[in-house]
Amino acid sequence: MIDPISILRYAAPIGFSAVGETAGQRAGIINIGLEGTMLASAFVAMRVSLSTGNPWLGILAGMFAGLFVTLISAVLTISMRQDQVVIGTVFNLLFFGICGMLFEKSNGATGQLLSLPALPKLIWGIDAVLIILILAAGATGYALFKTDWGLKARAAGEYPSSLEAAGFSVARTRYEACAIAGVMAGLGGAYYAIGVAGSFAPDMISGRGFMAIAMVTFARWKPVWGLLAACLLGYFETLQIQLQMNQQGIPKSLLIAIPYAATLLVLVFSGKGAKAPEALGEPYRGMR
Repeated sequence: MIDPISILRYAAPIGFSAVGETAGQRAGIINIGLEGTMLASAFVAMRVSLSTGNPWLGILAGMFAGLFVTLISAVLTISMRQDQVVIGTVFNLLFFGICGMLFEKSNGATGQLLSLPALPKLIWGIDAVLIILILAAGATGYALFKTDWGLKARAAGEYPSSLEAAGFSVARTRYEACAIAGVMAGLGGAYYAIGVAGSFAPDMISGRGFMAIAMVTFARWKPVWGLLAACLLGYFETLQIQLQMNQQGIPKSLLIAIPYAATLLVLVFSGKGAKAPEALGEPYRGMR
């Protein structure tokens, strides 16, 4: 039987990122650079937690790193109206290169086995970050669908000209949504390094940023459903780890592919009929 706490732990990096990405996409911003953002956050969290010996400072630093990277991307896509897909792709490549170079410089070409300080467990193996994840999914869902700010954010992603006509700033609303997405992506990357892996490697994110984007579509742009979708992937990731330990006859590469195959199947069977926000990915140039 698979431990439900393990499922939640492995789901957390994708869950944080999917919840934040939901807020961003609801406001019309798709962050293709989520992969690079998570990697940069994981790297910063690793460096800070190792140098201070405090995992909480690492988590906090990773969160701010995610916010910083996402806001830079927001300046390029919201204020400078650059293509969101192109900027996201550049960010992924950029941070993969930077983190790899910095890691190799400090740890050698092949790296070394790092052991990051662990987060204290509260009860039943649950740490405080997992509780924050559940609360964050609920709070983001409430903010998006039960508050005036959420109404503005959804208008920015559906009918930005109407939002501007009502006297609100589309750019400001999108920046606020990006800030939420950045904090969440930072938490996701930092938690993967400290709470899941307990280490760092330049290729450790391995597509989890793209998985988070896929789970936003699967969850129909609803944060709580995004967390539940991430738990589905957490189940498959936990399953493949258990199979690696207990089923020696199955090729390891085939087992590692299980979560990715599950993501593909989920999109194939759930993507049909999914309706994204009308203005998703489109720069807003204001009313003429």
